[in-house]
Amino acid sequence: MFDRIAQTVSYQTLTLDSPVQITIKRLDQIHPHISGNKFFKLKHNLLEAQKQAAKKIITFGGAYSNHIAAAAYAAHLFGFESIGIIRGEELADKPLNHTLSKAQHFGMQLQFFSREKYRQKDTEAFLQQLKKEHPDAYIVPEGGSNALAILGCQEILTDDDRKNYDVICCAVGTGGTILGLIEASSTHQKILGFSALKGEFLQKEIALKTTKSNWKITDDYCFGGYAKTTVELFTFIQNFEQQYQIPLEQIYTGKMLFGLLNLIENNHFAKNTRILVIHSGGLQGRKMPFSDSNQ
Repeated sequence: MFDRIAQTVSYQTLTLDSPVQITIKRLDQIHPHISGNKFFKLKHNLLEAQKQAAKKIITFGGAYSNHIAAAAYAAHLFGFESIGIIRGEELADKPLNHTLSKAQHFGMQLQFFSREKYRQKDTEAFLQQLKKEHPDAYIVPEGGSNALAILGCQEILTDDDRKNYDVICCAVGTGGTILGLIEASSTHQKILGFSALKGEFLQKEIALKTTKSNWKITDDYCFGGYAKTTVELFTFIQNFEQQYQIPLEQIYTGKMLFGLLNLIENNHFAKNTRILVIHSGGLQGRKMPFSDSNQ
């Protein structure tokens, strides 16, 4: 099924007043509903669900989760039922936002859990109970990040990507994408992740999952934490889009490009460094218009 989805990915080089070269790999162009890194993270998981003859997909996410929206469509495409366990029981009585409406439109049954209960989602007891209630289900973790997702994300880099670029940049949420890039990278390459979350826990988690050392994650440009924004960030996104006609969003790709261009401005990279930026999609979570109300 995934092989029949048209994968149209272009490379767009930015014109900068700098000796550093930036090229953006437009994974957002892969598919209108399963775009960006979600395509790669879901691919092998759904193939495995088919192999196991599962009838439904169960996964997890917040109210604005790109993963929830993509998983709902992918499950629909593969003929699975789907259940989305959503963080925040207070949302159950509120109108659905764009993300959750989209997921529901593609057949996903939404279940709203308290934040305390949601935090248990990775525990063995929680997962065993879920399997007991849904023996015909295949469970995909939050963000889709597991071993099969990492395997899929290794496919993001081509042989030419490994040969033609010195630094690979990506936004980081749950860590699956950057792990795939780390494992697929050449020894001469540096993988630089821009975390959407505040704190060093991702750095520690990923260090436990790879033997490579050619990578780094910074949270210097998370703007205070996940989904937090400022007028400065929205202004940057608006100006960037006007200049390059590349759509961004305020949770992942906007923060990554803001951070990368700031590092370049501060001479962080050596002259003539060739940087490949992975545009990981997520545009369904984009907020418009840009205004103070988005803070």
